[in-house]
Amino acid sequence: MAQHVCPWWVGYLLANPIRKWLQNPDKVLGPFLRDGMTVLDIGPGMGFFTLPAARMVGAKGRVIAVDIQEKMLQSLRRRADKAGLSERIEARLCSPDDLRVTEPIDICLAFNLVHEVPDAGALFSQIRAVLKPSGKILLTEPKFHVSEAEFQETLEKAHSQGLKFVGDILGRGRSAVLEAA
Repeated sequence: MAQHVCPWWVGYLLANPIRKWLQNPDKVLGPFLRDGMTVLDIGPGMGFFTLPAARMVGAKGRVIAVDIQEKMLQSLRRRADKAGLSERIEARLCSPDDLRVTEPIDICLAFNLVHEVPDAGALFSQIRAVLKPSGKILLTEPKFHVSEAEFQETLEKAHSQGLKFVGDILGRGRSAVLEAA
């Protein structure tokens, strides 16, 4: 897997409202998120999925957004404040090899980032350690960065850490719903 990190300024492109036509967060997340859940959003960028997730989990829920780039988190915090969601979102700086999350989570969002981490197996191990029983990971990887063979390798690494494939997200390739086994 590559270890290139998406530059912080690309976050502006990823948070573009036009992206909703291709990846509508309500459609992607809606079948999985419920009121009161705790969500871990890894590599949230400027909050394309984070803000809708915070709306979906409601006032009793929480979204923990972790990123290795403080500039991404600063933008996410500004957008959360503007949307009135800052009480539901905790933005944390993490490191490339440590999520710095210990609290139990119901669901993890891992959109377009596993190919950027130095050790996917270690990432899945950390996620698995905080997932509640039957907790899920929503995983996607971009087709233009990750081949089908590389995606299958990613799924094998997840499986080796006690995560099983239970479906895909909206029938799209290079996506998976993983569940704690």
